[in-house]
Amino acid sequence: MTAADLDTVAAIAVIGFPDHFEGRDLFENRLALNPSGCFVLADGAGEPRGYMVAYPWGSDSAPALNTLIEAIPDDATVMYLHDMALHPDARGGGYPGKAVELLAEAARATGWPALALVAVNDAAPFWARHGFVVRETPELAAKLASYGSDARYMVREL
Repeated sequence: MTAADLDTVAAIAVIGFPDHFEGRDLFENRLALNPSGCFVLADGAGEPRGYMVAYPWGSDSAPALNTLIEAIPDDATVMYLHDMALHPDARGGGYPGKAVELLAEAARATGWPALALVAVNDAAPFWARHGFVVRETPELAAKLASYGSDARYMVREL
């Protein structure tokens, strides 16, 4: 992902997550903090048709929706998969599974013990097929309230 991709990434996010708005400034923020964890699905010089954003974060924690962060936490313990979405025209090619595996390989190679994410839009079954397991605690339930009633914190040990 580059700065030139951000408008398209933000537009795909609106399509993929209409009930969980996150603006262009959020993607710009995450790209600045962890460019090696920000990817787009594009063919050649064409516009992105999907994206994935990941960065180091604390275990059993998730940043608030549409909130800029000042820095990657010094005590980060997992690679947090913040967001992944495809434009509807790009669906059906198996790209999400491939992207998750590439992220898992890269995270493992750089010493991260696990991937973590918050599944929304009833996506927990999708993430479970890719090795993620729901982790529930009373503290997490309170943190996930802003993500919606179907939100599930999930972890994939590497």
